[in-house]
Amino acid sequence: MATSAQNSPVVSSAKRVPGTAGQYFYFFMSLLVAAVVIYGFSHTVDQNLVHANPVRPWLLWVHGSLFSAWVAFFILQSALVRTRNVPLHRALGWMGAGLAASMTVVGITTAIVMDRFDIGVLHAQGVPAFLIVPLWDIACFTTFFWLAVAYRRKPEIHRRLILMATCVLTAAAFGRFPDPRFITEGWYLLGVDGLILLGVIRDILVTRRVHRTYLYALPVLALGQWIVVHTYTTSAAWWVRIASRILG
Repeated sequence: MATSAQNSPVVSSAKRVPGTAGQYFYFFMSLLVAAVVIYGFSHTVDQNLVHANPVRPWLLWVHGSLFSAWVAFFILQSALVRTRNVPLHRALGWMGAGLAASMTVVGITTAIVMDRFDIGVLHAQGVPAFLIVPLWDIACFTTFFWLAVAYRRKPEIHRRLILMATCVLTAAAFGRFPDPRFITEGWYLLGVDGLILLGVIRDILVTRRVHRTYLYALPVLALGQWIVVHTYTTSAAWWVRIASRILG
Protein backbone atom coordinates (compact mmCIF):
# COMPACT_ATOMS: atom_id res chain seq x y z
CA MET A 1 0.00 0.00 0.00
CA ALA A 2 2.78 2.39 0.91
CA THR A 3 4.59 1.65 -2.36
CA SER A 4 1.44 2.28 -4.36
CA ALA A 5 0.79 5.58 -2.64
CA GLN A 6 4.34 6.75 -3.25
CA ASN A 7 4.29 5.87 -6.94
CA SER A 8 0.87 7.30 -7.78
CA PRO A 9 2.01 10.95 -8.19
CA VAL A 10 4.70 9.80 -10.61
CA VAL A 11 2.22 7.84 -12.70
CA SER A 12 -0.19 10.77 -12.67
CA SER A 13 2.54 13.15 -13.83
CA ALA A 14 3.61 10.76 -16.58
CA LYS A 15 0.09 10.53 -17.91
CA ARG A 16 -0.46 14.27 -17.77
CA VAL A 17 2.16 15.10 -20.44
CA PRO A 18 0.71 12.89 -23.22
CA GLY A 19 -2.80 13.92 -22.21
CA THR A 20 -1.99 17.60 -22.58
CA ALA A 21 -0.20 16.97 -25.88
CA GLY A 22 -3.20 15.06 -27.15
CA GLN A 23 -5.82 17.61 -26.17
CA TYR A 24 -4.16 20.94 -26.79
CA PHE A 25 -1.57 20.19 -29.48
CA TYR A 26 -3.41 21.43 -32.58
CA PHE A 27 -4.62 24.58 -30.87
CA PHE A 28 -1.08 25.24 -29.65
CA MET A 29 0.23 24.68 -33.19
CA SER A 30 -2.26 27.17 -34.60
CA LEU A 31 -0.90 29.83 -32.23
CA LEU A 32 2.70 28.87 -33.00
CA VAL A 33 2.06 29.20 -36.74
CA ALA A 34 0.54 32.63 -36.14
CA ALA A 35 3.59 33.67 -34.10
CA VAL A 36 5.97 32.54 -36.87
CA VAL A 37 3.98 34.41 -39.51
CA ILE A 38 3.78 37.61 -37.47
CA TYR A 39 7.47 37.55 -36.58
CA GLY A 40 8.65 36.73 -40.08
CA PHE A 41 6.58 39.30 -41.93
CA SER A 42 7.14 41.98 -39.30
CA HIS A 43 10.61 42.45 -40.82
CA THR A 44 9.35 43.21 -44.33
CA VAL A 45 5.67 44.16 -44.39
CA ASP A 46 6.21 47.87 -43.79
CA GLN A 47 9.05 48.33 -46.28
CA ASN A 48 7.72 45.97 -48.94
CA LEU A 49 3.98 46.59 -48.72
CA VAL A 50 2.52 49.23 -46.40
CA HIS A 51 5.02 52.00 -47.21
CA ALA A 52 6.66 50.41 -50.23
CA ASN A 53 8.39 52.62 -52.75
CA PRO A 54 7.63 51.97 -55.54
CA VAL A 55 4.10 50.92 -54.64
CA ARG A 56 3.48 47.19 -54.94
CA PRO A 57 0.66 45.75 -57.09
CA TRP A 58 -2.73 45.73 -55.34
CA LEU A 59 -2.92 41.97 -55.76
CA LEU A 60 -0.29 41.61 -53.04
CA TRP A 61 -2.77 43.09 -50.54
CA VAL A 62 -5.37 40.50 -51.58
CA HIS A 63 -2.77 37.75 -51.26
CA GLY A 64 -1.78 38.88 -47.77
CA SER A 65 -5.38 39.18 -46.64
CA LEU A 66 -6.32 35.69 -47.82
CA PHE A 67 -3.32 33.99 -46.30
CA SER A 68 -3.76 35.88 -43.03
CA ALA A 69 -7.40 34.81 -43.03
CA TRP A 70 -6.28 31.19 -43.33
CA VAL A 71 -4.11 31.46 -40.21
CA ALA A 72 -7.06 32.97 -38.32
CA PHE A 73 -9.33 30.25 -39.70
CA PHE A 74 -6.90 27.54 -38.56
CA ILE A 75 -6.89 29.00 -35.04
CA LEU A 76 -10.71 29.17 -35.01
CA GLN A 77 -11.17 25.61 -36.25
CA SER A 78 -8.63 24.25 -33.76
CA ALA A 79 -10.37 26.12 -30.94
CA LEU A 80 -13.77 24.76 -31.98
CA VAL A 81 -12.51 21.19 -31.83
CA ARG A 82 -10.82 21.82 -28.48
CA THR A 83 -14.09 23.21 -27.04
CA ARG A 84 -16.07 20.30 -28.56
CA ASN A 85 -17.99 22.46 -31.04
CA VAL A 86 -17.51 19.86 -33.75
CA PRO A 87 -20.80 20.53 -35.63
CA LEU A 88 -19.84 24.19 -36.10
CA HIS A 89 -16.31 23.13 -37.03
CA ARG A 90 -17.72 20.94 -39.80
CA ALA A 91 -20.18 23.58 -40.96
CA LEU A 92 -17.37 26.11 -41.35
CA GLY A 93 -15.25 23.57 -43.18
CA TRP A 94 -16.77 24.38 -46.55
CA MET A 95 -16.04 28.06 -46.00
CA GLY A 96 -12.44 26.96 -45.50
CA ALA A 97 -12.61 25.05 -48.78
CA GLY A 98 -13.65 28.21 -50.59
CA LEU A 99 -10.88 30.14 -48.89
CA ALA A 100 -8.30 27.49 -49.82
CA ALA A 101 -9.42 27.46 -53.47
CA SER A 102 -9.11 31.26 -53.59
CA MET A 103 -5.65 31.05 -52.04
CA THR A 104 -4.47 28.65 -54.73
CA VAL A 105 -5.60 30.90 -57.57
CA VAL A 106 -4.44 34.14 -55.96
CA GLY A 107 -1.20 32.57 -54.72
CA ILE A 108 -0.11 31.42 -58.18
CA THR A 109 -1.20 34.67 -59.80
CA THR A 110 0.57 36.78 -57.18
CA ALA A 111 3.80 34.81 -57.57
CA ILE A 112 3.82 35.54 -61.31
CA VAL A 113 2.71 39.19 -61.00
CA MET A 114 5.28 39.96 -58.29
CA ASP A 115 8.11 38.30 -60.19
CA ARG A 116 7.24 40.37 -63.25
CA PHE A 117 7.22 43.43 -61.01
CA ASP A 118 10.62 42.52 -59.53
CA ILE A 119 12.10 42.11 -63.01
CA GLY A 120 10.45 45.04 -64.77
CA VAL A 121 10.37 47.63 -61.98
CA LEU A 122 13.00 46.63 -59.41
CA HIS A 123 15.37 45.07 -61.98
CA ALA A 124 16.05 42.19 -59.60
CA GLN A 125 18.36 39.34 -60.58
CA GLY A 126 17.70 35.60 -60.43
CA VAL A 127 13.94 36.00 -60.33
CA PRO A 128 12.97 33.24 -62.81
CA ALA A 129 14.95 30.62 -60.88
CA PHE A 130 13.23 31.57 -57.60
CA LEU A 131 9.72 31.25 -59.05
CA ILE A 132 9.78 27.54 -58.23
CA VAL A 133 9.70 28.33 -54.49
CA PRO A 134 6.26 30.00 -54.21
CA LEU A 135 4.80 27.63 -56.80
CA TRP A 136 6.02 24.66 -54.75
CA ASP A 137 4.54 26.10 -51.55
CA ILE A 138 1.17 26.61 -53.19
CA ALA A 139 1.25 23.14 -54.75
CA CYS A 140 1.99 21.54 -51.36
CA PHE A 141 -0.73 23.52 -49.60
CA THR A 142 -3.29 22.70 -52.26
CA THR A 143 -2.42 18.99 -52.29
CA PHE A 144 -2.48 18.56 -48.53
CA PHE A 145 -5.67 20.58 -48.14
CA TRP A 146 -7.74 18.71 -50.71
CA LEU A 147 -6.48 15.39 -49.40
CA ALA A 148 -7.71 16.57 -46.01
CA VAL A 149 -11.11 17.30 -47.54
CA ALA A 150 -11.18 13.83 -49.06
CA TYR A 151 -10.39 12.32 -45.64
CA ARG A 152 -12.68 14.62 -43.65
CA ARG A 153 -14.56 11.62 -42.24
CA LYS A 154 -11.31 10.22 -40.85
CA PRO A 155 -10.31 12.81 -38.24
CA GLU A 156 -6.88 11.38 -37.43
CA ILE A 157 -5.80 11.70 -41.06
CA HIS A 158 -7.72 14.92 -41.70
CA ARG A 159 -6.19 16.93 -38.88
CA ARG A 160 -2.62 15.94 -39.78
CA LEU A 161 -3.10 16.88 -43.41
CA ILE A 162 -4.55 20.25 -42.41
CA LEU A 163 -1.59 20.79 -40.10
CA MET A 164 0.89 20.03 -42.87
CA ALA A 165 -1.02 22.24 -45.33
CA THR A 166 -0.77 25.12 -42.87
CA CYS A 167 2.87 24.50 -41.98
CA VAL A 168 4.04 24.66 -45.61
CA LEU A 169 2.55 28.16 -45.81
CA THR A 170 5.01 29.34 -43.16
CA ALA A 171 7.86 28.99 -45.67
CA ALA A 172 7.39 32.61 -46.75
CA ALA A 173 7.50 33.76 -43.12
CA PHE A 174 10.65 31.76 -42.32
CA GLY A 175 12.21 33.15 -45.49
CA ARG A 176 11.82 36.65 -44.04
CA PHE A 177 13.68 35.92 -40.82
CA PRO A 178 16.63 38.32 -40.31
CA ASP A 179 19.32 35.73 -41.13
CA PRO A 180 19.69 35.83 -44.98
CA ARG A 181 20.70 32.17 -44.99
CA PHE A 182 17.09 31.26 -44.26
CA ILE A 183 16.29 31.99 -47.89
CA THR A 184 19.61 31.87 -49.79
CA GLU A 185 20.57 28.44 -48.42
CA GLY A 186 17.09 27.02 -47.97
CA TRP A 187 17.06 27.12 -44.18
CA TYR A 188 13.45 28.27 -44.27
CA LEU A 189 12.48 24.71 -45.14
CA LEU A 190 14.03 23.50 -41.90
CA GLY A 191 11.57 25.77 -40.11
CA VAL A 192 8.66 24.26 -42.04
CA ASP A 193 9.86 20.72 -41.38
CA GLY A 194 10.47 21.54 -37.72
CA LEU A 195 6.84 22.54 -37.27
CA ILE A 196 5.64 19.34 -38.90
CA LEU A 197 8.06 17.25 -36.83
CA LEU A 198 6.36 18.60 -33.72
CA GLY A 199 3.36 16.62 -34.93
CA VAL A 200 5.54 13.51 -35.17
CA ILE A 201 6.80 14.08 -31.62
CA ARG A 202 3.22 14.54 -30.43
CA ASP A 203 2.30 11.17 -31.96
CA ILE A 204 5.20 9.45 -30.22
CA LEU A 205 4.21 10.97 -26.87
CA VAL A 206 0.51 10.22 -27.17
CA THR A 207 0.22 7.01 -29.19
CA ARG A 208 3.80 5.66 -29.01
CA ARG A 209 3.95 5.48 -32.81
CA VAL A 210 4.12 7.79 -35.82
CA HIS A 211 0.87 8.08 -37.74
CA ARG A 212 0.97 6.68 -41.27
CA THR A 213 -0.02 10.09 -42.68
CA TYR A 214 3.40 11.42 -41.71
CA LEU A 215 5.15 8.22 -42.80
CA TYR A 216 3.72 8.60 -46.31
CA ALA A 217 3.82 12.38 -46.70
CA LEU A 218 7.09 13.46 -45.10
CA PRO A 219 9.51 11.52 -47.36
CA VAL A 220 7.75 12.87 -50.45
CA LEU A 221 7.77 16.39 -49.00
CA ALA A 222 11.47 16.19 -48.11
CA LEU A 223 12.40 14.95 -51.58
CA GLY A 224 10.39 17.73 -53.21
CA GLN A 225 12.01 20.32 -50.95
CA TRP A 226 15.49 19.11 -51.89
CA ILE A 227 14.66 19.36 -55.58
CA VAL A 228 13.27 22.88 -55.14
CA VAL A 229 16.29 24.16 -53.19
CA HIS A 230 18.74 22.56 -55.62
CA THR A 231 16.86 23.98 -58.59
CA TYR A 232 16.82 27.60 -57.51
CA THR A 233 20.24 27.69 -55.80
CA THR A 234 21.91 26.33 -58.93
CA SER A 235 19.63 28.28 -61.32
CA ALA A 236 18.97 25.05 -63.19
CA ALA A 237 18.80 25.86 -66.90
CA TRP A 238 15.77 23.66 -67.56
CA TRP A 239 13.73 25.47 -64.93
CA VAL A 240 14.94 28.96 -65.86
CA ARG A 241 13.69 28.34 -69.41
CA ILE A 242 10.27 27.24 -68.12
CA ALA A 243 10.00 30.09 -65.61
CA SER A 244 11.04 32.66 -68.19
CA ARG A 245 8.22 31.52 -70.43
CA ILE A 246 5.74 31.67 -67.56
CA LEU A 247 6.87 35.19 -66.73
CA GLY A 248 6.80 36.24 -70.37
